[in-house]
Amino acid sequence: MSKIYRAAAAVAGVAALTAGLTACGGDSLEKSGGGDSSGKPGKGSLVIGSASFAESKILAELYAGLLKDAGYSTSIKTVDARELYEPALEKGQMDVVPEYAATLAEFLNQKKNGSNAAPVASSDVDDTVTALKKLAEPRGLKVLEPGKAVDQNAFAVSRDFAKKHGLKTLSDLGKSKQKVTLAAGDECPKRPFCQPGLEKKYGIEVAGIDPLDIGSVQAKQAVKDGKDQMVLTTTTDSTLDQFGLVLLDDDKNLQNADNVLPVVNAKSAGSQKIADTLNKLNKVLTTADLTELNKKVDAERLKPADVAEEYLRGKGLVK
Repeated sequence: MSKIYRAAAAVAGVAALTAGLTACGGDSLEKSGGGDSSGKPGKGSLVIGSASFAESKILAELYAGLLKDAGYSTSIKTVDARELYEPALEKGQMDVVPEYAATLAEFLNQKKNGSNAAPVASSDVDDTVTALKKLAEPRGLKVLEPGKAVDQNAFAVSRDFAKKHGLKTLSDLGKSKQKVTLAAGDECPKRPFCQPGLEKKYGIEVAGIDPLDIGSVQAKQAVKDGKDQMVLTTTTDSTLDQFGLVLLDDDKNLQNADNVLPVVNAKSAGSQKIADTLNKLNKVLTTADLTELNKKVDAERLKPADVAEEYLRGKGLVK
């Protein structure tokens, strides 16, 4: 599942929530909650939500491992998209979900103010999280601290192309005056973080868009073969090396701050103990770490649960 245009999704599909959650299987979501038998926050059962792409599954398993180590009983429910799991989180059918700061901020912004709402997210993580909290709290959601790991839009070129033209940053590409054909979705010419942003902020001349699926094998192969010069992908793309591609640094901060962070249902999982437990990961997990974890699942075909457990133990985060 592509995460490139996460923020572009409207709030359609909420009506499919019940069917979507039922299709996941497992225990009833109505049994979730982070309280004990007295209803007080503490040791109890927590449902962790996950979207259906590998990275979200890995993050959910990391959260589950930390919470189990802290004495909670956990289960993971995977659904297709934010349009389904966010309402479930509000209702307490899920207790904890791994999220992306800027994307969730814009999702909630559009949910409240309409699809044409003025953006609230930016490249500044503190400002973005502040805006997110203002939108989340009235919905009964508590936003925890953002981590070091960032999964946001990124642009890659072939290693040979970068070497030939001395490219390390998007600014370098703009200064080189090299025209590029960009392998990206057909929405790229309209998206401020894609073609318009590249042209306005970096002075990059986009000669054309090759409308391939974003970050797909076909898109990366087109750049490797020289058909295209650049591909739209993400900062945690684990397969770039396979295609001889390298990311160009977004040195002028075109992209919004999509730092990974936990979002919880304030009533069922809003305790300080849960926050402290999950924040252990935020202090350690980096973008490079997350990319490597993705690689183990996407390329090496290891299970998200096994990859997460190995990481947590290797970092000394669980006993």
